[in-house]
Amino acid sequence: MTSLRARIALLLVASIVGVVALATLAVVSVVRGPAPEATIEPVARQIRLLAQSLPGHVASASDVQIELADQPAKGQEDERATHFLVRALQHSGADFPAVVVRVAGKQGMVASVQVPSGRWMAVDIPDFSPPASRWLVLAGWITLIVLGATAVSLYFATVLTRPLVMLESATARIGPDGILASLPEEGPGEVRATARALNQLSMRLKTAMESRMRLVAAAGHDLRTPMTRMRLRAEFLDDDREKWLNDLDELDRIADSAIRLVREEVAGDALEPVDLEKLIRDIEAEMVALDHAVSIAHLDKVSVKAGALGLRRALRNLIVNAATHGKGCSISLAATGNHAVLTIADRGPGIPQELLGKAFEPFFRVDPGRRQSVPGAGLGLAIAKEIIERYGGTVTLENRAGGGLSQKVVFDAVPRQT
Repeated sequence: MTSLRARIALLLVASIVGVVALATLAVVSVVRGPAPEATIEPVARQIRLLAQSLPGHVASASDVQIELADQPAKGQEDERATHFLVRALQHSGADFPAVVVRVAGKQGMVASVQVPSGRWMAVDIPDFSPPASRWLVLAGWITLIVLGATAVSLYFATVLTRPLVMLESATARIGPDGILASLPEEGPGEVRATARALNQLSMRLKTAMESRMRLVAAAGHDLRTPMTRMRLRAEFLDDDREKWLNDLDELDRIADSAIRLVREEVAGDALEPVDLEKLIRDIEAEMVALDHAVSIAHLDKVSVKAGALGLRRALRNLIVNAATHGKGCSISLAATGNHAVLTIADRGPGIPQELLGKAFEPFFRVDPGRRQSVPGAGLGLAIAKEIIERYGGTVTLENRAGGGLSQKVVFDAVPRQT
């Protein structure tokens, strides 16, 4: 009962059922039969008058269509009606023995009164009590009310929460580029307004993303020209020539990383099943050829859905980071349930616990003094994280108990074809 739809439906059901229940009680109190005190008293007076006016012979009794017998009428005694009849006779001054019975197959009740002659006079009296199936009828009435109220409430709750459901659906369909999928502008006014607002937001986001990418690409591209001129001039310098060239190399790597990242966002690799085990072995062979201390511990056969080029670049960045800053690394790949878990464990000093959250920020360095001694633009981890999350994966860092850093990448595994 935590959703707005369920709460609105529950409120409507409770309101409708409460109102109808009160109305039903009011109707039942009005249409139910009168109390015995209101009906037996007149009957008692009539019986008294008839009994006192009877002659001592049967013919007179038959003239007024009253049955006289030696025994009371047979049937199932109604103790409550009998009690009220006896009391009513006493109040009227005729203290006659009496009994009220219900006769099977006969409407109403039969009152038997012992007259002074000793015989029993049987008189039909009306039965104003409600039918025996009244509670069954009432239960059916309430059931119909509840079912009808529930159906109506669910319908209106669905209509009222449709814009919220649209919001939830739209946010769930946000693509890797952060753009909302276009929504149809149809239905009630509120729904159309919500869809229109979301589509406008999507257009603004798309415009902002494209503007950002153009800005980064233009900045990276425009940096190339002055860097080229500066490199030419640095060749003629005698003092600090190497420092100038190192700084220019770093600027060139930064510009190249920015341009490549924008190109990947714009073009985008086609998503396809990628054999992660084969990709890791290819990257490991490449790293070994470049004299990096990279080894493989264990690799399971598992595939993930991603762009092959982008995923290769992201994993290569992580492995290069571990091999460069971590004095070599070991790679393991495990298929755990429906996930592929890649672990890159290095043998370096690790990262202070308070800085782990900043490790994926652009240009992050644990020790700024190592900026020149270790090559790189400082964008490797940031780019790797963005690419991995674009393909629906996650990457986390944690310090190992025995020393070093562990980089863990988790993807949804592609089911194997059988």
